[in-house]
Amino acid sequence: MTLSSKQLSLTINDKAVGPIDVPEAMMMQDFLYEYLNLTGSRMGCGQGICHACTVIVEKDDGALEEMRTCIVGAHWFAGRKVRTVEGHAKRDANGAIMELSPVQQAFIEHFSFQCGYCTPGFVTAASVLLDKLRREPVRRAELEQAITNTLGSHICRCTGYVRYFEAVRDLALQTPGLVKA
Repeated sequence: MTLSSKQLSLTINDKAVGPIDVPEAMMMQDFLYEYLNLTGSRMGCGQGICHACTVIVEKDDGALEEMRTCIVGAHWFAGRKVRTVEGHAKRDANGAIMELSPVQQAFIEHFSFQCGYCTPGFVTAASVLLDKLRREPVRRAELEQAITNTLGSHICRCTGYVRYFEAVRDLALQTPGLVKA
């Protein structure tokens, strides 16, 4: 049996990737691991339920959306701009981390994670939510529901939900322009 391949080109963490011959049926999760050695997005359930595998995709208008990689083929991402969890922190020219993203820093300050397996998905979701709030701020009374709607689909087997939620809430409240009175 032969796997049919086709060329794939995209941008990952602000770097052009490809064209690379990639099997047509390969899931993005496998492409990230096997072709790019980007192992931060986790294979949790393999069915798109736990959201540990999510990455950020930038839409044409610049808005961000969360996308599961365990159930979406690599070729769906052709021509798109993708950010994996490895692309959140600011790095120097040698790739050393200089500064964590505000979401990553908030999660550390709130001791949000225990085993950390689900953390990449929560980082992705929270980053997408903050982008959405920059574009469409919510009232303070609506913030907790917005966070619940965003983080509610993510599964944390260590039950760290409260700390993730608190970190995102505090970050949203401390970031000017995301929440209105």
